[in-house]
Amino acid sequence: MATINCDMGEAFGLYRMGDDAGLMPLIDIANVACGFHASDFNHMRSTVRLAKAHGVAVGAHPSLPDLQGFGRREMKIGREELANCLIYQIGALKGFLEAEGMELNHIKPHGSLYGMAARNEDTAHAICDAADVFKTPLLGMVGTLHETIYSARGHRFLAEFYADLDYNDDGGLIITREHEAKDPAAAAAKCLRAISEGKVTTVGGRDVRVGAETICVHSDTPNAVAIASAVRGAVPRQANRPQA
Repeated sequence: MATINCDMGEAFGLYRMGDDAGLMPLIDIANVACGFHASDFNHMRSTVRLAKAHGVAVGAHPSLPDLQGFGRREMKIGREELANCLIYQIGALKGFLEAEGMELNHIKPHGSLYGMAARNEDTAHAICDAADVFKTPLLGMVGTLHETIYSARGHRFLAEFYADLDYNDDGGLIITREHEAKDPAAAAAKCLRAISEGKVTTVGGRDVRVGAETICVHSDTPNAVAIASAVRGAVPRQANRPQA
C-alpha cells in the first residue's frame, strides 16, 4: 500500500497555480511550497488550513532560491549556505503548522534541488543537515544518493514514485520546466506496477527499478485532479489514513 502525495500551495500573491481544493480530498500528504520557488506567507497558511480540514499531513517542499525559474534551474551553492536556506524555509512552514495545531510530517526538496541531491553528495548532506534540525522523514528516489546518504545519516527514507513524470533509461526523472498532461488511466496503471513489481518502463523501453512507498502527483500538471482521482481509485486509502 502506498500513500499519495502532492506538491502544492504554489500560488503566489494574486497568481494561481494548481487546483489545491480539488486535489486535497484525494491525497494523504501535501508537500507545501515554502516561498522560494512559489507560495508566500498567506498561501502557506491557507494551504495548511486546507490540509487540516481534509485530514492531510503536511510536509515542507523547500527549494533553491529561484522564484523566477520556479526552482527548476540548477544553482551552484555551498553546503552550509544551502542548509541555512532550507532551515529558513522549513522553519517558516513549521510556524504556520504550529499556528494550526499541526506537526511537520516530512521534508521533500523541490525541483532541481531534488535532482541535485540525487547525484551530488554535498547537496544531499545539506538536506540532511536541515533535517537534523526538524527530525522528520525525507522523500526521495531509490538507487540515488537520496537513499544512501539520507539513510546513512539516520533519517527515515521514503521511496517516491511519480505518476505524472517519465523516467529515463538510467532510472532518473525527466523534469521539464512545465509538466504535460498525462493519460490518467495509464498513470494509474504505471503506479500499480511500481507498487506490485517495483518497476517502471522508461522512455527508451527499458524496465528499471523504482520504489513506491508514496506516489507523487504535481499540482501544476494540467489534468492533475483527473490523474490523482485515477491513482486514488487504483490505490485505496488505508482506514487509518497513513502519513509519511
